[in-house]
Amino acid sequence: MRIEGWDIDILVQGFPGKSVCHGGLGWSSVVLMRRQGRIALIDCGTFSMRSLIIDGLAKHGLKSADVTDLLLTHSHWDHSVNWTLFRHARIVLGKVEIDWALKQPWGETPVPELYVERLEKWPTLVTAQDGDEVLPGVSAHIAPGHTPGCLVFVLKGVEKDVIFTGDAAKNRAELVSGTTDMTYDAAVSRATIEMIWGQWRRKPGTLVVPGHDLPMTQDDGLISYLGTREAAITCWYGDDMETTTSFKLTV
Repeated sequence: MRIEGWDIDILVQGFPGKSVCHGGLGWSSVVLMRRQGRIALIDCGTFSMRSLIIDGLAKHGLKSADVTDLLLTHSHWDHSVNWTLFRHARIVLGKVEIDWALKQPWGETPVPELYVERLEKWPTLVTAQDGDEVLPGVSAHIAPGHTPGCLVFVLKGVEKDVIFTGDAAKNRAELVSGTTDMTYDAAVSRATIEMIWGQWRRKPGTLVVPGHDLPMTQDDGLISYLGTREAAITCWYGDDMETTTSFKLTV
């Protein structure tokens, strides 16, 4: 997709699910944006996504060192921990978010404590406030509920916008119902969902990219997915490494 000179590609597709027995899946969206020498990522995924991100960049003729800007929606491990792959880039995180994350008790939350502590002192870190322009045509908007300092990034276009919600709205179900999983305050999260809908309704065809789902559009409140969901698990249940069983996680 191309909007206002930005080429936008989904490097890693988010998934709207949780593991029943082994904690959260953490399969979050990672988005590549390119324009006139600026190469930006929105969020940078988990440890398990490192090869996916590196390979995804390579398909566009890029290396991690080519990334000029990394926009982080919030500090949780599944969205932020790979910032060290892009340590030469300008790294944007909300001022409210990093102040909050640094105060979280070690070992008890999804905040990767040592990574956030190091990031706070990193020379390329830029802390964003509500309404700041963080890239040409891209603004940051504070969207509390999942964490106090979550940011939603909005790319403004003439005909349509792109709204990157991170975990302020993780998936279609949260957007439709107005209720959210993993929130410190349901009412605060609901107000944030309403804010996102207000942005979404302003221009027909505006695209939303959630933190854990496919990109989507809406028409008079009816949401449609863009693209095809890809998710599966391969398991070794046999007696050798060649015998595998695959389970598709799609409907």
